[in-house]
Amino acid sequence: MTVPDPTTEESDAYRRGMAKMREIYADSVVALPEGTMAFNDVMMRSLFSEVWDRDTLSIRDRRLLIMGVIAARGAVDTWKIQAGASLANGELTVEELRETLVILAPYAGYPSVAPLVAETEGVIQRWSGSDSATEE
Repeated sequence: MTVPDPTTEESDAYRRGMAKMREIYADSVVALPEGTMAFNDVMMRSLFSEVWDRDTLSIRDRRLLIMGVIAARGAVDTWKIQAGASLANGELTVEELRETLVILAPYAGYPSVAPLVAETEGVIQRWSGSDSATEE
């Protein structure tokens, strides 16, 4: 019986994680090379290679769930990344993205969600390449 080389397994998990991260974020997030930072290595091998790659929930479902958590925490920068990726990957339309804010506000709290409104409109404008993104 051959004992698997843990270095190769880790590298394979890292590569799978990098590929999944690129898919999830539509190549909009910078990926660090393996070994650059322990935090990043663990995140690639566990979060992206294992958690995001499970097939029980779709990526869209996973994104909506984490967007709820992000909104509740008022994490504006992280929200913008998720909102942009949801549009770029075709997981949400512009109107569905806006609607997430409507449903999240009473549950996550208006003070947490209110700052996301203008940021979401900025994401929509950048994504659509226009000054007025009112369609969809």
